[in-house]
Amino acid sequence: MPSFRTTAITQAGETLRGVVEAADEAAAIEMLRKHGNIPVRAVPVGSGLLAGLLAMEFGGGAKLRRQDVANFTRELAIMLGAGQDLDRSLRFLVETAPNPRVRAVTDSIRASVRDGAAFAVALSRQPGSFSRLYIGLVRAGEAGGALVPTLERLALLLERERSLNATIASALIYPVLLVLAAIAAIVLLLTQVLPQFVPLFEQNSAPLPASTQFLIDAGAFVSAYGLFMVLGLILLVLAVRQALTRPAVRLFWDGTKLRLPIVGTLAREALAARFSRTLGTLVSNGMPLIAALDTVRDALGNSAAVAAVAAATQSAKGGAGLAGPLGDANLFPLRTIYLLRLGEETAQLGPMALRAAEIHEENTRLGVQRLVALLVPVLTIAIGAAIAGIVASLLLAMLSLNDLAG
Repeated sequence: MPSFRTTAITQAGETLRGVVEAADEAAAIEMLRKHGNIPVRAVPVGSGLLAGLLAMEFGGGAKLRRQDVANFTRELAIMLGAGQDLDRSLRFLVETAPNPRVRAVTDSIRASVRDGAAFAVALSRQPGSFSRLYIGLVRAGEAGGALVPTLERLALLLERERSLNATIASALIYPVLLVLAAIAAIVLLLTQVLPQFVPLFEQNSAPLPASTQFLIDAGAFVSAYGLFMVLGLILLVLAVRQALTRPAVRLFWDGTKLRLPIVGTLAREALAARFSRTLGTLVSNGMPLIAALDTVRDALGNSAAVAAVAAATQSAKGGAGLAGPLGDANLFPLRTIYLLRLGEETAQLGPMALRAAEIHEENTRLGVQRLVALLVPVLTIAIGAAIAGIVASLLLAMLSLNDLAG
């Protein structure tokens, strides 16, 4: 009997993966349903790379990117706001899907809805595309009869996050390319240009300046061991990534990042923007504070901040407030703490959190722009000085040969 690699969602909302034996794919899916789980996919074991790629492209393991989710949310909110029912709105999204991946996911959601599942349940059957935050908001919106405003807030949340991430990524492209070009130029000078002059120096048996001899030795070392250095760097990166999977190491690293002099300040602003935007969206959508904080932790992406929010959640459960414990953690900017405290005192936590998010998003954009504006000239000067030093050392050696010949 063939085996199938399965993925399903349990009644508790957890992802369950395993291998089952069944006559065919339909029987494997039915077996998952009998155990009370929601089937996501069932792929034959050993079906090969091509079958895996086909399944990913045409529905079995299709996942939406953040951009796709944002577009899906905005377009669905527009259709529902125009008076269309959910089934007709989803059919429109299927017919206008930009690629097979989006069409497969949207069609699967529509099929679940047509089978009688709630929209939030249909979304939960696509765990690779929709986060717990997204599904929780939709579930609350459905329960409160406010699905359209919920989707509009979700679309705004996703678009703001995408805009902030795009700002940071686009600002860092030029410095990264500049550094890579500089490394390539220096390696080329050391391994290809400078060795052309070594026979000339050896024929004259002239003592070379210390700087020239150092560059010749460095070029020989890079030529001999450059590949091993690259492999060592790759292994180091993999080792660091593996170490970061340990909770204690991850907690230390995430906390250290937020306390660095310049980069840490930007990281704290971006973290505060993400935290405030998510919390404000959840609370404004009617979700209770404790449930909202539990959901916010999944969206932070920083274990130190997650620990701080967990402590604040326990404080909020005891009626001691949210802003105080967050301030004691010393991870969020003071502006975040003040605005959250003001929101608690005036019973306007949702609006004040959203206002804090706008401020921190703007501070992050300005901080990244200033950092890049400072970083690019510094890198240009440093790269120019390094290349000029190599050329100067070579010219100094040539002048020494001319003096010896004279």
